[in-house]
Amino acid sequence: MAHVADSVLTVNGLRSPCLESGAASEEAVVFVHGNPGSCEDWRALVAGVGDFGRALAFDMPGFGQADKPADFDYTVAGYAAHLDAALRQKGIRRVHLVLHDFGGPWGLAWAAKHAGQVASVTLFNIGILPSYRWHFMARLWRTPVLGELVQATTTWTGFRALMKLGNPRGLPEAFVRRMYRDFDAGTRRAVLRLYRATGPAEIERFCMEVTAALRPRRIPALLIWGARDIYIPERYAETQQQVFPEIVARRLADSGHWAFADNPAAVAESVLPFLRKQFNPAL
Repeated sequence: MAHVADSVLTVNGLRSPCLESGAASEEAVVFVHGNPGSCEDWRALVAGVGDFGRALAFDMPGFGQADKPADFDYTVAGYAAHLDAALRQKGIRRVHLVLHDFGGPWGLAWAAKHAGQVASVTLFNIGILPSYRWHFMARLWRTPVLGELVQATTTWTGFRALMKLGNPRGLPEAFVRRMYRDFDAGTRRAVLRLYRATGPAEIERFCMEVTAALRPRRIPALLIWGARDIYIPERYAETQQQVFPEIVARRLADSGHWAFADNPAAVAESVLPFLRKQFNPAL
């Protein structure tokens, strides 16, 4: 495994922990976490990619240990713009996106506006979700007053219990504790604002824009789907062919929403060869 360098990335005055491996290049694998996630979700895969290419992961504003200002644009468009600024600052022009959870909308919204820079896409239980209606927790967060109450009363015991749902393999204790550590007042505020800015109309518009921009390019894509996900139904796995007609899919029958955490060996066996081939098509 390649060495992973830890640093701080500052974009438009916002500081984020950053992980990077591999030789300097304008081509890189860029890992984008979701909610509640951070660049630490990807440390092992960042190291794996570093053996054959450049890899980058950083905390998005409002999450992990990144800055969590009240005046950030906590919308899909706002995060896509932040991602674009980070890529420009890092000199990355050809991008292999690896996306999970809300990192999917953030990354795909960026891709729809920069389709010529997208070399490949890897999706973890995410993508376009036409006619999707939010999961039970999101419906609580989207409800004024009730959402604030839920966030204010979420304890370690409750958080830990929630993370056991839909994860039959179990999530590593250290992984869950890190997520809860990061789920501070700033992140709880970011979650409320993000989910309330992303309703059915925004989801449908996003699906149409991404499909129109990316489908004609026939971008190489890999889909990893934990079949026990309680947040996004498994039927949406097949839907990703609407955007990526040649997508390669791997179903993990006993994994949940965080397959990279509950079955890292199976994930690495699929993701690393796929990405290595994108850097070296002759393989």
